[in-house]
Order: sequence, then structure tokens, then C-alpha cells
Amino acid sequence: MSAFFLAMLSPDFREEMTAIRQIERLGFRAADVRHIVLTHLDFDHAGGLDDFPLARVHMLRRERDEAAAQRTWLDRQRFRPQQWGTHDNWTVYPSLQGERWFGFDSVRGLEGLPPEILLVPLPGHTHGHAGIAVEGEHGSWILLTGDAYFYHREMDVERPWCTPGLRFYQTLMEKDRALRLRNQDRLRALRREHSMVEIFCSHDPHEFERLSGRTLDTPVSPAQAGGSGSLPRAASSSQGLSSTLGPSG
Repeated sequence: MSAFFLAMLSPDFREEMTAIRQIERLGFRAADVRHIVLTHLDFDHAGGLDDFPLARVHMLRRERDEAAAQRTWLDRQRFRPQQWGTHDNWTVYPSLQGERWFGFDSVRGLEGLPPEILLVPLPGHTHGHAGIAVEGEHGSWILLTGDAYFYHREMDVERPWCTPGLRFYQTLMEKDRALRLRNQDRLRALRREHSMVEIFCSHDPHEFERLSGRTLDTPVSPAQAGGSGSLPRAASSSQGLSSTLGPSG
């Protein structure tokens, strides 16, 4: 993690909250994680990849390419190649190929994963940023939107609002403002028109606690996942299922 973001964010480093330790609390080993679906390569989303050296990591090709280019000073702070020791296991996908899904274009399934897990391009925060959709029962879906927004009230379909601090941070980090704001509009429309899709982001404590049934600073327990050795469907395939392990993805 760069000195710039250490100073700005003052993160609380707790080993028991890392993905690998929480996977172990569920009765699994790192070797049991075969796939990780990544929303984007910012340091706070890619930081645990090397803990799962056997996992195949799925992301959009443009995310990989733009992160590797290290074009600007801020890119060099947010995208940390030191975290990419498993890059030979990465599988990347074009951003402009796929099917329509609830009005979103170029949505696609992923190699080696069941068809109910989809990668949904949501550029703006980064050029290759994506959401992760997982189909549930009776036509329901969950959609992890990554960093497409940061605060639950941004998805208020009548009066969207964000705290000034988070609004500033999103502006600082955005790669394409017009696309970021357009995708927020589209996500609000999705919430308004399709109640069977549960939308949540990677960083909002309110959404995390509502969906996970535990406080933000409490590690996952086997009971919350249906008992040791029984992850929720697709949870072992998607790092993005932050309602299982913690806000990230």
C-alpha cells in the first residue's frame, strides 16, 4: 500500500479480517479457492490475491491493461504490481462482447464457472471496472457493484445523495466521470424497475451489515455460512461476494 493512501485512509489492519483467515474460519484452505472474480485492481481489492496462489482470477482485459500501464502518478499509487504475484493465473475478457442483462450491455459468463455468475462492465471508477452478478432462486439476483458508488443513499431512486467526503474521494479516483455518473443512473433505474435484483457496493457499512447479518468489524463465522465446509452458493468462486467475507471485491 502506498504512503499516499496510508496517510489518507489510515486503514485498520486486522489479520483476522483478511479473506484468507475468514475462508479458514469457514473450514476451507487457500487451495480450495479455485476462482476469484475481481471488480477491479485497486490496492484495496487486489491486496489478498497472492494468498490464493492456485485460484484463477477473472477480470476485464482493459482493467489489467490500464493498471499495468501505470500511466499517471495516481495510477502508481492505486495499482500496486507488488500484489500481482499470481498474474499468470489471470483470465481476462473483452469489455465490448457479451449479452444484455437487465439493460446492461456486454455482460458475460466466465470460463470454468457456472452460468449464474456474470461479469457486468461498469466503467468509470476505473476504465475496466465491473460488477459481479450472481443468480439466486426464483429469478432473483445479487449484483455487487464494486466501487460504482460508495454510499447507500446514492442508490435512492428519488433523491440520491452522498456524503461530501465520499463524493470527493470518488471524484479523486474516477477515470471517466461521465461514465461513472451514467452507470450510477443505470443502477438506480435497475433498482427502481427490477426489485428482484439486490444491489450493493463494496464499501458501504450499512449495506454490508444488512446483508451479512453481522457488524463490520466481526469476522465471518461458520454458522453464518450454513456450517463449516458449506459456503453459500458461488461464494468460493467470487471474491466479490462481500456479504460473505467482508467489504471488498
